[in-house]
Amino acid sequence: MARESERECLCFDLNTGAKVPSVGLGTWKAPPGVVGQAVVEAVKIGMALKELFSTGDVDRNEMFITSKLWCSDQAPEDVSKALTRSLQDLQLDYVDLYLIHWPVRTISGTRGFAPEDMVPLCLPETWTAMEGLYASGQARAIGVSNFSTKKLQDLLKYAKVPPAVNQVECHPVWQQPALHNLCKSTGVHLSAYSPLGSPGSWVKGEILKEPVLVEIAKKLNKSPAQVALRWGIQMGHSVLPKSVNASRIRENFDLFSWSIPPELFAKFSGLHQQRLLPRELCSP
Repeated sequence: MARESERECLCFDLNTGAKVPSVGLGTWKAPPGVVGQAVVEAVKIGMALKELFSTGDVDRNEMFITSKLWCSDQAPEDVSKALTRSLQDLQLDYVDLYLIHWPVRTISGTRGFAPEDMVPLCLPETWTAMEGLYASGQARAIGVSNFSTKKLQDLLKYAKVPPAVNQVECHPVWQQPALHNLCKSTGVHLSAYSPLGSPGSWVKGEILKEPVLVEIAKKLNKSPAQVALRWGIQMGHSVLPKSVNASRIRENFDLFSWSIPPELFAKFSGLHQQRLLPRELCSP
């Protein structure tokens, strides 16, 4: 029974019929030159793969790769071009999941969020172009990132192909229950970035020092990071911890032979909630 439960935790089902790994590897803001080694370490531990040959060759069908559409590529005529560039950079024929990065649109060719670069959204047209990528097979699933409850509700009204995933900030001190409930009721999988609060980045937060998290970690003989990630999996969403450290990556994947018991899991409901990302980046 325990082994069966462990297998069930390894992946979540998407509304496309595909399975997404419950634990991924975040690479945002990783220093140049170390992302590749971090991916190798994660692959060795088993993220979305059953084996890695010494030559580095793997079966593409055993990998789950996500890429994102940047804000300056949201004009419908630019969506396909953007994915083509990503596929060329990654030397792939398709990605498993392609996400609209933000519900924010900027002038073509820009990278940041300068006020003078902002232009009106055209999400219905952008989403129609995304649906074309899904139909072509270049994106095996399509979805969004950083969409609020309202933005997701609006998208579901006009989408012919519903989003498979909404990737958002989610962790024990920003649990997003309303968004969680909407995703569950509509068949959209919630995937959590910054599940550890992005320690060491400009995203300020001390999630791993939360007394409740530290207390539970001590009782279970696990690290606070492991408890935070296991909380996410038991909540029903995948987690995307970022690390380029081999030992931490191994620790982040040691989540499937144990669980947080109900009496301890209940303690998370009392945590003070605080979004870590700047509010101006999180559209209502």
